[in-house]
Amino acid sequence: MQYIGYGSLKERAAAEIRSAIVRGDLEPGTPIKDVELAERLGLSRTPVREALATLTDEGLVETKPHAYTRVTALEAEPVRDALVVVQSMHALAAGIAVPRMSDEDIAAMRAANKAFKKALDADDAVAALAADDEFHAVAVRRCGNFAIAATIDRFTPLVRRAEHSRFSSPNARHSVTQHQQIIEACEKGDAALVATLVDENWSTLEEEL
Repeated sequence: MQYIGYGSLKERAAAEIRSAIVRGDLEPGTPIKDVELAERLGLSRTPVREALATLTDEGLVETKPHAYTRVTALEAEPVRDALVVVQSMHALAAGIAVPRMSDEDIAAMRAANKAFKKALDADDAVAALAADDEFHAVAVRRCGNFAIAATIDRFTPLVRRAEHSRFSSPNARHSVTQHQQIIEACEKGDAALVATLVDENWSTLEEEL
């Protein structure tokens, strides 16, 4: 039997609850009870409580001691603040990554964009979000800057619901073309253009706020 550590259980709980919030299965303002969630996830209350603490730090859950724990409202201002940071970090990562990119990196971006288009065509916002993550992750990994990666990880959860909304819309198909333009600029080694194009790609989320 494979041993699953406590940390892994907490991460699993956080991932599943986060996904439910992003998809809208847990709507803004929905009360959250750790006992019910633990039963639904087949876990003890401890990792679920720790997962909710993580999601509170991410801004997806809000808690008032002895009063409530609930999904946060989707308010434009905090999401916009987070988006500015995430957008800037992705553009910075892309600009740094371009001179270091290999043929394998370009191929990975093409594959991710192909999967992204397939998911949009199937109206699968969850799969589209995963493919979009992989597309942008190529540059984040290649730039090799832990502070950029950590900042993106810290603030991305707050913009997830806007991303899911975006990828549920026909307008998201424009991102396929934007991704292709980014790939072509990477192939040319034009770091400044890539950074600009990545910034413009992320700016489309503003429409969801």
